[in-house]
Amino acid sequence: MAKIIRIALLALCVTLPAAATDPIAADREADRAEIARVISSVIGWAKDKNLELFYGSIANDEDYISVTPGRRVIKRFEDVKANAPFWLSPDFQYVRHELKDLEITFARCGEVAWFYCVLDDINTYKGEPASWENTRWTGVVEKRDGRWVVVSQHFSFASDR
Repeated sequence: MAKIIRIALLALCVTLPAAATDPIAADREADRAEIARVISSVIGWAKDKNLELFYGSIANDEDYISVTPGRRVIKRFEDVKANAPFWLSPDFQYVRHELKDLEITFARCGEVAWFYCVLDDINTYKGEPASWENTRWTGVVEKRDGRWVVVSQHFSFASDR
């Protein structure tokens, strides 16, 4: 019996340090940080009107879809590009943005994840407020060619606000 206990303790001593330095867990945390950066860039690009940052944060193909609280549904990357002049206009001014309660969940494959947060996107248009506050934001990100991009996103307001 004592021999079995010693073997079990030895096995624990060998396996516990390996579990503590699990490279998969470390990669997952690095991916989580990168996904958070990409999600923030979908809004934050407007600060410097950096289209390269924005376009690099979303799927640049027919898979992209963005659903807003109004009637607008942007169904592909070409539609995003068609709307760029509005955001680049000097009439549109970024003030700040904040992602609250960001949650990122990975699919088992590790190449897809979905997210949820509450977004404050504060801007002005022609000097008047043009903001989304306490906006629910959900979406799907996918790792493509080693880069995480937003493929699908949906913004909504709570019906009780």
